[in-house]
Amino acid sequence: MVGLVGVLGAVAYVVVPQVLPPGPRPLFQMPVGCGETWQLGTYPGHGDNDVDFFPLDGDPWGQPVLASYAGTVTVAGINGSLGGRTPEDPDGPRGRGGGYWVKIDHGGRWETQYLHLLEPPMVQVGQRVAQGQQIGRIGSTGNSGAPHLHYEQRAGWRKVETWFDGQPSGITHDDAEYTVRLTSNNCAAGDPG
Repeated sequence: MVGLVGVLGAVAYVVVPQVLPPGPRPLFQMPVGCGETWQLGTYPGHGDNDVDFFPLDGDPWGQPVLASYAGTVTVAGINGSLGGRTPEDPDGPRGRGGGYWVKIDHGGRWETQYLHLLEPPMVQVGQRVAQGQQIGRIGSTGNSGAPHLHYEQRAGWRKVETWFDGQPSGITHDDAEYTVRLTSNNCAAGDPG
């Protein structure tokens, strides 16, 4: 009987936090430099609430990717396969999945994901990062047709509409191709604690 109680207690410890609703939405910022205006978009088959970031100025290859909010890195590596698209060979073969990527846990069951990075992430699993800290550079690894950042916000296991600086981004469904332009307020790195 004592063993059964112990097992049930362990199951409750693992399962109960997963069924609780997420905490309040963090004040996420765009994952790009302060004051920069970027095009955010999606297309049919991309996935609801998935956002692709394309710079409006400069060469997209290698532009900094910043943490949207402070948190702890839970993934920093390769999702799928890399392929061969590089600044030197932009039409190289596509890979599979997200290529080089990072996932950050922001607490309260909120997380962000950053995919198609140019090279191995600048952070490692378990590292605490500040809002605005550079975690990688824009690339086209994985299943990517051009250099860009694929970005997601998740509440629990569910993708949700991205919000930046307390406002919804406007990228919600993938029923049609559409874009918006937003300016980043990711201006001051927070304390990584």
